[in-house]
Amino acid sequence: MTGLMQRFGLNRDLALAGAVMAIIAMLVLPMPAWLLDFGLALSITFSIMILMTALFIDKPLELSAFPTILLIATMLRLGLNIASTRLILAHGHEGSHAAGAVIHAFGEFLIGGEVVIGLTIFLILVVINFVVITKGAGRIAEVAARFSLDSMPGKQMAIDADLSAGMIDEHEARRRRTEVEAESGFYGAMDGASKFVKGDAVAALLITGINIVVGLIVGVVVHGAPLADAFHSYTVLTVGDGLVSQVPALIVSTAAGLLVSKGGVAGKTGAALTEQLGRYPRAYGIIAVLMGLLAILPGLPFVPFAAFSALTGWLAYATSQQAEAKLVKAAIEAAAAQAASVDTEEPIARTLAIDAVRIELGFGLLPIINETSTDPRLDDQVRALRRQMATEFGFVLPAVRIIDNMALKANEYVVLIKETEAARGELRLDRLMVINPGGGPLGLGGEDTTEPVFGLPALWIERDLRDEAGLRGLTVVDCGTVIATHLTELVKDNIADMLSYLETQKLLNEVHKEAEKLVADLVPSRITVSGVQRILQSLLGEGISIRDLPTILEGIADAVPATTNIAAITEHVRARLARQISASQARDGAIPIVTLSGEWDQAFADGIVGHGDERHLAMAPSALQGFIAAVRDTYDRLAQSGEIPVILTTPAIRPFVRSIIERVRPATVVLSQSEIHTRARIRSLGTIG
Repeated sequence: MTGLMQRFGLNRDLALAGAVMAIIAMLVLPMPAWLLDFGLALSITFSIMILMTALFIDKPLELSAFPTILLIATMLRLGLNIASTRLILAHGHEGSHAAGAVIHAFGEFLIGGEVVIGLTIFLILVVINFVVITKGAGRIAEVAARFSLDSMPGKQMAIDADLSAGMIDEHEARRRRTEVEAESGFYGAMDGASKFVKGDAVAALLITGINIVVGLIVGVVVHGAPLADAFHSYTVLTVGDGLVSQVPALIVSTAAGLLVSKGGVAGKTGAALTEQLGRYPRAYGIIAVLMGLLAILPGLPFVPFAAFSALTGWLAYATSQQAEAKLVKAAIEAAAAQAASVDTEEPIARTLAIDAVRIELGFGLLPIINETSTDPRLDDQVRALRRQMATEFGFVLPAVRIIDNMALKANEYVVLIKETEAARGELRLDRLMVINPGGGPLGLGGEDTTEPVFGLPALWIERDLRDEAGLRGLTVVDCGTVIATHLTELVKDNIADMLSYLETQKLLNEVHKEAEKLVADLVPSRITVSGVQRILQSLLGEGISIRDLPTILEGIADAVPATTNIAAITEHVRARLARQISASQARDGAIPIVTLSGEWDQAFADGIVGHGDERHLAMAPSALQGFIAAVRDTYDRLAQSGEIPVILTTPAIRPFVRSIIERVRPATVVLSQSEIHTRARIRSLGTIG
């Protein structure tokens, strides 16, 4: 038996295909009476199994195949109807056993052979099934499908917001998205599947009428039976056939109604109903009193109402006792939890944990993270920023938390990096900020302000002036974009500090799995993770992307046999990234450069003292001030012609020149000759003398 079940499980698709073909065969081929009995018994069994399954599932999606099941059950009943019709019309003149024992039992035993009673019961079942249950279930499915489709974008955005905030991981987000899509598809399919039951009810009425009318003609005209005998025989068979078809149809329709009406009810239907109906013991007490009053009223039977009065009174007492027990249990658990929290010290790790990046909003700015906002939501823009950082720098920015802070002003926001305030600003949620990229007058009426990111003069204008500002060539931004832009600049300025040891380990082990063998050869035998972290931080600090991590690791592997100096290894890695660095600094196909004069080049070379990690620049402060002044004069002169060159030095002095330049001009790029790719074109703009 076990082997048979296993083989059946392995061939379920073939079994289903065979069952569907058998149903189709019933529509065409004749069926003997004994086989029809088995088919009708199968139909009743199948319908009861569907009902029980609908009662015991926790969520409607656990039976997402119900529309398909409904179609198969409907086709099975229709196939059996046609098979029974064929037997009734062909052999109905032989007596009420002509269509099998099941139809005979329903026609003779259940309704006592009374045709009028049988027809009445059949019509009532059709009305209940079609008008009450099926119509209600179809309406619920239609509304549920509509609301499910309408709410899908909001649910998807909520999932994305939780993912960007770090509340869930990618696996959980994928599971939730799949569940949302499945829910929408299920209710949409149920809306269409309800039409199966409607068509089944109409077909049942037509088949019944055809059996009676055609049966009389066949019995009287063809077989010569007396009219009274023919009417009784064919009508009893037809009524039995209709009842034996409508009972499973009613059961399946009830299952469909239970399934779509379950909606927000969690858990098995029986447990959920019992738990929810038992929440209010006073309701049972009131019912008990009312039933008792009805029991003693003259003319009403005493026993039924008194029995239900006693039953509801007992339910009121029992549910009140359960409610008191739950309250006592909850109080005991709360006291135990409070005692445990007092006795147990909060973990130090939780106290010391900090957010890499956090945005705090005043309560007046909270609408920019709500689904009702008409502007792009802040969390969506933050998620886009994380993708941009990953693409541009090869570094996955840690999750950005967005929280409210009642201590801030209503329209104020603060950006914190590693729990330290990095920037703050004030916004006007009901207005738009306008900036002139050219720096000229804006020419619009509004409230003067200063753009918080770059300190440019700006205006707060009414929202209905957006189009006019756009026609004037002005930059129009909403509040969420202001915060996102501010965050972008802060992240770029502090990106090196955000690359922690843990993030470096993730990059080595998870993001760049194709370099797994190279990582195994390097770390930790030849260089530590901390050493790799310092090299990557140095690259990020000068705006160099670490996305090509395999090439960076190859450069480290080349350099570590000759030196353990992190600065020297970094310079070697930069040389390996020459193609990438040169491409990033090219303007109009060429790299604009300024070089150091021979005097300054020699001054820096002579000022470097020490060896290995102890190397440092020992240059007189007056000389350094002269160099800074020369750099400033050169860049101011070139800026007038719209040029922003890079400084080109020898490899030996590049790190020391950069260490001086970054203090006064952080955005100025300093390259060594080894970082200029052999195929890169350069355009010399002068010399720093």
